[in-house]
Order: sequence, then structure tokens, then C-alpha cells
Amino acid sequence: MAMTLVKKTAEYIIYKRGDERYAVKDVNKKAVNGEEKARILLAEDLIKVTLPGKPAVEEETADEAVAEEASAEQAPAEEEVAAEEASPDDSPAEEASTKEEEK
Repeated sequence: MAMTLVKKTAEYIIYKRGDERYAVKDVNKKAVNGEEKARILLAEDLIKVTLPGKPAVEEETADEAVAEEASAEQAPAEEEVAAEEASPDDSPAEEASTKEEEK
């Protein structure tokens, strides 16, 4: 897998690797990576950089919006009922304190 020389400048050397990607080395023969490598390859017109597209925003239909509102209104009411059932009026700590006071 040999690398072929694409371009040599005073600042860097660009090679094309066997897997059709590019390698960039500086004057000290150290690999250049990341944004600097992309900037060099872009300046030499060896790559094209595309910005990520905007995510497609799905439009809600009126029926979906109504269904979501109805479920949102029901959820807090269900939580209140569950909270009332979970907490009895007399907690064990209160019962213990009232027994101690009776003594």
C-alpha cells in the first residue's frame, strides 16, 4: 500500500494513500490531522466540504396536536391520584411520636 506524492510545498507534503484518502505531512515529516488537514486539502481543491443540512422538521397535524394536549392534561391528574394513594394520612413517624407523648 504505497502512498503517491500529490503535491509538495515549502510547508507540507500531500500524499494519496492506497485507500484513496489523503495524508498530509509537515516539513518535519509529522502527520497533520484535524481541521488543519481539512483546511490544506480544501485549499488545494482535493476535497469538498459540505455543511450539515438542517434537520427535517416534521409538521404536526391538527389531530396529533390535539391528542398530545389531551394526554398532557390527563398525566398531571393521574400523578396527583397516585400521590394521594401512596401517602397515608398518618405516617409511621407521626404514630411513633404520638405514642411517646402518651407515656
